[in-house]
Amino acid sequence: MAKHLFIIRHAKSDWSFDVSDFDRPLNSRGFRNAPKMAKRLADYAIKPQQLVSSPAKRAITTAQIFAEYLAIPVNEIKLEPRIYEALPNTLLQIINEWDDSVDSVAFFGHNPGLTLLVNYLADENVYNLTTSSIVHLRFDDVTEWAAISGGMGTNVWLAEPNKED
Repeated sequence: MAKHLFIIRHAKSDWSFDVSDFDRPLNSRGFRNAPKMAKRLADYAIKPQQLVSSPAKRAITTAQIFAEYLAIPVNEIKLEPRIYEALPNTLLQIINEWDDSVDSVAFFGHNPGLTLLVNYLADENVYNLTTSSIVHLRFDDVTEWAAISGGMGTNVWLAEPNKED
């Protein structure tokens, strides 16, 4: 048995709007890349059973696009306010609290926290998660999310919008 974590950085946001960082929407590139990446995940061998997202507009919009391609009702996306501006210790705490009956989760959030989290969990140096990128970490022989900690994850897949798998 294994747990699967898909860490997904929100799609490209639009800085031309005079809104708070939290309320910044996606830009046209974000609206092009998110569906492309959602389709890649929908075509991938393992699919998330649950989506967990930051409530920031650019993250939840990205999660909603992924939900459509994964055939997950958007009202089943779990909003987690602690993701916004979180560092790896907070992000790991959130992961450790998840329901063990779910084995595969997609986690939508922001940098630098997500890049730092991937580096910590997989004990490797992913230079920087670009917008709309997906990292699949597998945790072998793990049955409880609470057991996940640093260095335990295997980086199975890194998908970026401008690179083929």
